[in-house]
This record gives sequence, C-alpha cells and structure tokens, in this order.
Amino acid sequence: MWKIAIVDDENQVLQGMKRAIPWDRLESEWAGDALNGRDGLEMIRTADPDIVITDIYMPIMNGMEMVEQLRKEGYQGKIIFLSGYSNFEHARQALKLQVSDYVSKPISIPTLTKILGKVIKELEEEEGERKRQGELEFKLSLYEPFIEKEWIRSAAIGTLNQAYRNIAYLPQPYHYWLSRRHVTVGIDFLRDERAGNLSVADWNLFRFAVSNIACEVTRKLFPDMEYTELHSTRAILILHPEEDSREMLENRLKELGIKLANSIGSYLKLIVRIGIGGLRDVWTEISESTEEAFRAIDRSAGRSITASEVYFYREDYQWEQEKIALFPVKLSYKLATAMKLSQEAEAHHLVDEYMTLMKNQKGTTSANVQMLAGELWGIITYSLYESGMLLDELFTDEQVAEEIGSLVVPEQLERWLKGKITTICSSRMWKGSSKHRQVVDYMTSYIHEHYAEDLTLAELSEKVYISRNHLSIIFKNLTGETFNNYVTRVRIEKARELLLERNMLVYEVAEQVGYKNIPYFSTLFKKVTGMNPTELIK
Repeated sequence: MWKIAIVDDENQVLQGMKRAIPWDRLESEWAGDALNGRDGLEMIRTADPDIVITDIYMPIMNGMEMVEQLRKEGYQGKIIFLSGYSNFEHARQALKLQVSDYVSKPISIPTLTKILGKVIKELEEEEGERKRQGELEFKLSLYEPFIEKEWIRSAAIGTLNQAYRNIAYLPQPYHYWLSRRHVTVGIDFLRDERAGNLSVADWNLFRFAVSNIACEVTRKLFPDMEYTELHSTRAILILHPEEDSREMLENRLKELGIKLANSIGSYLKLIVRIGIGGLRDVWTEISESTEEAFRAIDRSAGRSITASEVYFYREDYQWEQEKIALFPVKLSYKLATAMKLSQEAEAHHLVDEYMTLMKNQKGTTSANVQMLAGELWGIITYSLYESGMLLDELFTDEQVAEEIGSLVVPEQLERWLKGKITTICSSRMWKGSSKHRQVVDYMTSYIHEHYAEDLTLAELSEKVYISRNHLSIIFKNLTGETFNNYVTRVRIEKARELLLERNMLVYEVAEQVGYKNIPYFSTLFKKVTGMNPTELIK
C-alpha cells in the first residue's frame, strides 16, 4: 500500500480530499495530515509517506519552505503542489525541488485521481528498478568471492592481464598492498608412497584441509595474507610484512615455514616442501617471488626426501648450474587452463615451450625426466578433476606409473605427454558438436547457480529445446557422468566448503545446498567424500 499525506491550511479542502480519493482503487492509504508547513514537516518525518499533497500558501511555514527542508533532510518521496495562484517563480522552484506535479486549485477529484495514478506508476517503476538492482547486486555478491579468488591467483602467478596491473584495477580490499612489501611462500606436497596412493578426489579433500591449516598458522605470524591454490600439488601464501629488518623477517619466515610443515605433517601425515621467494616492494612483482619460492624448492636434492624442509631463495645462487626446475608456475597454470578448455594445440605449444628449456639443460637424468612426468601428469589430472572429469576410463594408475617409469630422455617425455593430451582431447568426453558443448556449458553453469533448487533434467531439456533422453546422452558423453551425479557432486562440494567455514550447523548446510532430509544428505556426503559431515569438521 502506498502512503499518502495531505498538508493544507483549508481544513474543508483537506477533509474533502481525504473522503474523495479512491484509496482502494489506487492501492493506497492515508498516512497523516497537517494544517501548516511546520506541523506538516513533523508529520512527514514521522509517517514517511510515499506521496505528499501540499498547498503552497500556508501560515507559519509555507509548502515550498517545508519541501525544501524535507529535501535537505534526504526525503525522497513524491510531492504534488496545489496552489490557488499561478506563479511562474513558484513553478520554477518546484522544478528545482523535484516535484512530481504542480496544479492550480480548485482541482477536481478525477484530475487528482489521474495525477495520483501517474505518480504511483512512477513509484512502482522505481520500486521494480530497485528490486532488479538489488537482485543484480545480490548475484554479483555471490560471484564476487570467486572473481576475487581468481584475481589473487592471477596476480600471484603472473597471468594478470597487463591492463589490470595498475592502481585503478586494484580491488578495494587490497589497496593496503600499495604501502607494503610482499613475499610469497610456496607449499608443495611430496608424493611419497602414502600420498601416491591417494585418488584425485582424496587429494582434493586434503587440499581443503591444508588451506584451513595454512591460513590458521600463518595469520598468527602474518595477519595480512592471502592463500590461493595452484593445480596438482602446489599452493601459495602471499604475505605483506610490516617494516621488519631483513634478518627479523627471515627469522619469522623460517618460523612460519617450520610451523606449516609440522602442522600439515602432524594433522594430515603429508610431507611438504616450503619455499620462500624474494621480498618485493611492489605488488606487480609478486609473481616473481612466486617463481622464486618454487625454484628454491626445486633445487632441493630430489623429491624423495622423507622429511619436510624449508628453502629460501637466494639471489647469489647460480641457478643455471642447478638441475632443471619443475614446470614453472605460470606455465603450469596455463597448461591446466588449456586442458580444461580442451585446447589441444595450446597444450602442445606449452609442452614445446617447456621442453625447449629442458633440452638446453645439461645433465638431465632419467630420474629428473620421470619426476617431471609425474608432476606434469598431476597438473593435468587435477585440472580435469576440477572440471568434473575423471580419467579412470582412459588410463589406469598402474598403466600411467609403468609408462612414466620407462621414460629416460626428454624426447620420450615430450612424445608421451603430447600423446596423452591428444588422447584426452579427442576422447568421448570432449566429442560432440560445438552446439552440444555450448549446451553442456550452459547446463553446468545453471547447476552451479541453482544447485540449491529442485533441478531436473526435464526442466533443463525445455530450456535448451533438446529431448530429455538425448540431452542425458550428450551430458554423459561430454562430462563423463550422469546429470544427477553431477548435481550431487556440485552440492556436496559446496556443502564441504560451507562446513569447513564452520559458520553453520550440519542441518543448516544441508538445507543451504538443497537437502531437507538430513540422514540422506549425510549418506550422500559420505559416499562422495568418504567421510560424514561431522568427521570432516573434526
């Protein structure tokens, strides 16, 4: 109901309008009245009507003065001026005060009703626009964390577009970066015998746990920090230390590295390498510190050491004399992205780019080649898992392990890797017309946006104009899993994120992701993750 107030010093006029206005037809209600501008001002402040009908000439405070004061106080309602005089100056002032209408007395009820109808229509349109704007802002708020997370990762690894590497595009929460120094800490999981037996899904669970441990440990020593994951076995901490001396900072970083390694090892039984890059004065050079952090790890004496260690990057190292570094962070990310998008040519190009660097290195051993093959394969399998694709139907773990063990020289690694990329990109998971891929992309996006709703394949088939049975086949061929399994996995992944945030109870999380039956939710959760919700929280 729209609220309408009336201010007029002629009580007969005021009461006449109150009786004659067709309130029900206009879906409106009377909000209050007053006989002068001063009383009208107080009444409007209290009642906050949507529309004010007011005379101009009144004792104590006239209508123009009253509205001027209301506008100064921020009142946004609609104003309709009534006047027994035709005055150009008053009309001009009314325009300045954003008045909806200016009419002369006497005014007939049909005319007043027509004016009120016009003003109410304006209010409805504005209300609709505010609602649409609110919905848009809400949707943007949902996507903002993902956009922000991707921005941080791009800044950390050097894939941020050059146009966005200036102050104008630095997100507001990170403006403090401008007055700080920066250093990157690389976290690298060692694939020992135990870790090597973990499935890709298990690795994903461990990565969630590592992120919680890493952030909790780090914030105690460096409150200003960001954590972002890379593909496969690596993650990054970006720190912004205060003005410590170099020696004090190095001691704090070493303490952090030891605590990270010990905590992850103690809670998850994982062996990690911690690499610490060089200190940078400007945020656009954070990616250089990232490369240095993993370079420091890669120069360690092999990846089969059985204890977690911390490595510092040193500018005086003769890196060109060291053994080949593992796949550089930036290239690693680009390869993962190319595989997600099934860009076979781009993936081959990235392999060529890296192999050129590798072949120029002296003293590359078969152990180095096999180690690199394992790392590159890990990047590919994990990136595809993030896109909802498992490679179990194409390759077995035993087959891949045997093939990697037979690689001796870089040329063999290059042929093997390119062959795997071609097989993956041409497999049935990526077959189908461009139109079919667009349909499945739409479906997966829709699922990620509406996972908490009651989603059915029949509903989506109507949206994309493809029969339900045919759509089911297309979806399975391109994603490798059924529609219902995909929806379940998206819901459980979201539930896992919410549970790890520890802001909601299990039943609240279940409802948030679309399950009203809590036991059924717990059963599905355990089936997908291998543990029930309570175990995950612990």
